[in-house]
Amino acid sequence: MDPIQLDPRYSTREIPGRCIKCLTDQEVGGCLRLLLGNETDNIEIQQRYEALVSFLRSPDMAKCRDECEKYLSAGQEVSVILHLGQGEPTYDIKLI
Repeated sequence: MDPIQLDPRYSTREIPGRCIKCLTDQEVGGCLRLLLGNETDNIEIQQRYEALVSFLRSPDMAKCRDECEKYLSAGQEVSVILHLGQGEPTYDIKLI
């Protein structure tokens, strides 16, 4: 399964931002819409949905959110790569 890149941002007056949890929720919603629509038999989307939900429920989500917030509050740009392979989802945080 391909990794998912999420780019959390702080909100400003001009640009609305989203935290890593909100971005992951958005990805879950997108998968759910596809599964409820015409992609009901797509195994890859089902696996992606299950992995994203697993990541949202895992203790790693809080750790990832805290790390991202730390970097964002320091003025750095962050990109999170979710690896949704076999077993528990993992992530890498890259500073841009």
